[in-house]
Amino acid sequence: MCGRFAITLPDDAMAQLFAAAPANDLPPVPNYNVCPTTKIHVVFSEDGQRRLVPMRWGFIPHWYKAPNNGPLLINARAETIAEKPAFRAACRARRCLIPADGFYEWYRPEGIEKQPWFIRPVGEGPMVMAGIWQDWEADGTRVRSCSIVTTEATRGQMADIHHRIPVLLGADDWGKWLGEEGHGAATLMREADPETLRFYKVDKAVNSNRAQGAELIEPVDD
Repeated sequence: MCGRFAITLPDDAMAQLFAAAPANDLPPVPNYNVCPTTKIHVVFSEDGQRRLVPMRWGFIPHWYKAPNNGPLLINARAETIAEKPAFRAACRARRCLIPADGFYEWYRPEGIEKQPWFIRPVGEGPMVMAGIWQDWEADGTRVRSCSIVTTEATRGQMADIHHRIPVLLGADDWGKWLGEEGHGAATLMREADPETLRFYKVDKAVNSNRAQGAELIEPVDD
């Protein structure tokens, strides 16, 4: 799964990278400890224009009476996304890109305190995770929410740390995932090559969802 991540790229750099028109109310960056239910940076395509906007991380199905009316849906499994009632319409028509420097995952050997890891791209530039989104409205309240699409981790160090990984998209895939290039988005829901990722342990301070600071993504000795 993906339950926490970091983003440091400035808003104008994100807008330029994705050729997207930025909203005026984007969440502050840098944020070294992005947590569920907070607003995150999301890119989607509408009327031939990409837009960079804030969305609540935690998909809200249309039948929820309130945002917290059911399970917190921060991830959507690629294997079942097209059949799940909560996600199937969004999977067909409302896909998005979620930029990050990298994401955190926790490994817990038996009898040992869980150890956080940070997973980020080998090269320069951000990681771009596949997402889905939708608008939810009730009693005059409207919330735009999203979820990160994940798939099974079967190879390399990622599989040793956790059995799930976000679906990661290269720049050549962005248009197809956003629906700008016709059909075929389903073929993108695959596991990333572990050789394209860096894996390292980070300080256990990030175990707190209130922790902040650049030191959270710095490597620590074994």
